[in-house]
Amino acid sequence: MQTAPPRLLQEDKETWSCAWSQTLFRIKFIAVWLLIFPLLDIFHLFFTHIEKREGAVLNDWLLNQLPAHSVSLPVFIFIWGAALLAIIRCVKNPQILLLLLWTYLLVSISRILCIWMIPLNAPPNLIPLVDPLTNFFYGKQYVTKDLFFSGHVSSVFMVFLGLRKKGDKIFMLISAVCLGFLLLVQHVHYTIDVLAAFPATYLCFRIAKLIVRAGVR
Repeated sequence: MQTAPPRLLQEDKETWSCAWSQTLFRIKFIAVWLLIFPLLDIFHLFFTHIEKREGAVLNDWLLNQLPAHSVSLPVFIFIWGAALLAIIRCVKNPQILLLLLWTYLLVSISRILCIWMIPLNAPPNLIPLVDPLTNFFYGKQYVTKDLFFSGHVSSVFMVFLGLRKKGDKIFMLISAVCLGFLLLVQHVHYTIDVLAAFPATYLCFRIAKLIVRAGVR
């Protein structure tokens, strides 16, 4: 019978008071927030800029087969459901929160770079997806050109990667796949935007894991 590594068992049982008593945890926790806060200001400027530029319109075979329909309600259910589950787990486990914060930071930086290097116009027949949380970060204007790669799919898939309970992970993986399909139904993204979100987020997660575990014995 296999048992979990001692370090993993320790992280699963670690409380906030225990984690905060560790200098290394405090440094990494404060550092990631110091990096995230200015990034939120950059979002407003960046997404305002990309909305003004012209990009390519992809000939997406799958989108051509899918009539555009508004599915905003189930999209929000998947997104907010993932956020709620992540909050519940992070309250009990500070290591999960630290890992998700670093992953979010790396995913956000990666998206900015990819969107900057790959200018795309919105898919034809796009139906606006208005999300109060998205508007908080992007500004009041509706952003349509933040395409490659999907931030919605990345957010849910990131939670899947960060959580540890088998039931949580199964639920979040199904949610990420369903969310990706719904975004295509609403023509919010191209197929490549959705597909690329999975490996891109996984790579960011692996790097974040190295940062979180660096120096830990």
